[in-house]
Amino acid sequence: MKKIVGTSALITLLAAGSVYAGGYRIPEQSVNSLARAGAYTAYTPNADASYFNPANMSWLPDRGLVDVNLIYINLPSVTYTDDRSSAYNGESKEEHFFLPTIFAVSPDYSGFRVGFSLAYPGGLSKQWDQPYPKTFAEEFSLKVIELGSSVSYKFCDKFSFGGGLRVIYSDAQVKSNGQIDDTLGGVYASRDMDGDTLELGFNLAASVRPVKESNISVTYRSMVDLGFDGTADLWRSIPLINSEATYKGPGSVEVPLPAILAIAGSYTFFDRLTVELEYDRTYWSEYEHLDFIYPSPLADPVLYAAFDDPKRKDWKDTDSWRISVVYDVNEALTLMAGFAIDENPIPDSTLGFDLPDSDAKLYSLGFRYRMSEKLEIGAAYLYDDKDSRSVTNDYIDGTFDDGGAHLVSVGFSYTL
Repeated sequence: MKKIVGTSALITLLAAGSVYAGGYRIPEQSVNSLARAGAYTAYTPNADASYFNPANMSWLPDRGLVDVNLIYINLPSVTYTDDRSSAYNGESKEEHFFLPTIFAVSPDYSGFRVGFSLAYPGGLSKQWDQPYPKTFAEEFSLKVIELGSSVSYKFCDKFSFGGGLRVIYSDAQVKSNGQIDDTLGGVYASRDMDGDTLELGFNLAASVRPVKESNISVTYRSMVDLGFDGTADLWRSIPLINSEATYKGPGSVEVPLPAILAIAGSYTFFDRLTVELEYDRTYWSEYEHLDFIYPSPLADPVLYAAFDDPKRKDWKDTDSWRISVVYDVNEALTLMAGFAIDENPIPDSTLGFDLPDSDAKLYSLGFRYRMSEKLEIGAAYLYDDKDSRSVTNDYIDGTFDDGGAHLVSVGFSYTL
């Protein structure tokens, strides 16, 4: 009996698809970070430093600061062309999402600064209507929402340290429906599963200013095991022998929100032009397999093979390289641009319709404009250009094209 691949369902996360980085990570959370293609760790001049690099809160003006953003995400259809038969071809639905983010930083209290953030560190959504793809991934969606509190301490004018607590809420839903085997005249199966979880994590950061024009930063975001608890509605049928089996009840699964290490440096030339280089490593190799747990193993052998047998993932750690440029045209207008090269973590052997990821190049630009002493507005655009990917494994024998994403962000910063 062939086993279906789709039980990786609950790992595929919210509204962002594989837009922002390999796997289901979302680096960009604000106008600044989006305009700079994620190269936003060493030079973070706004309240969103509370999320991206809390150590840098020490370098901000000694006032209360607030940053509010709205990010629009467009995920174009992904086209799958099968090398065996056009009957296996498919096209995912185009999708649209809106994500609000909020950041705040307190004034200085004897060298300490306190920050707050609302962000979305991971996510994906994929929907397929065609018979073969929807056998594995009719609908995958999951939300990952993070509330963060952070604190920084400035030891001297050249060194600052920061860290914080991450409170992460996630919920997910997965549906699949189709023929999973062609023996006995056809074996059919479906599932409708959902779950949620509340978890804790942490982040650490350190920044050094060798000279006033330069900043060197290291940040670390901890891995968080997302332990989903929810319900499962499973069904299978073999019409030729008039056989059916079902399961309705609780189910759980654990998937990682990976640890991330970022190392970045920035330098400001002529008091106007700031260049940042960033390297980050995402530790996806924690994701070795996916194993759904029920109160007891599913008794029906078909349901067990499809929805209970552990599924191998074998993801690998990935590297991203980013560069951004910020130019202060005058006291009111700031222009920003960025570029990034981003690896994907999924080996050919376990790639599926749930997350048809590939390596990507990111291009971005944006601006900020100071309306008054207290109010600054901004906007940014990012294009995620995914490579085409041809794969042959147990379930896929074809090419994924036309992935990627368009992102637009608008926002404002206010000084209290």
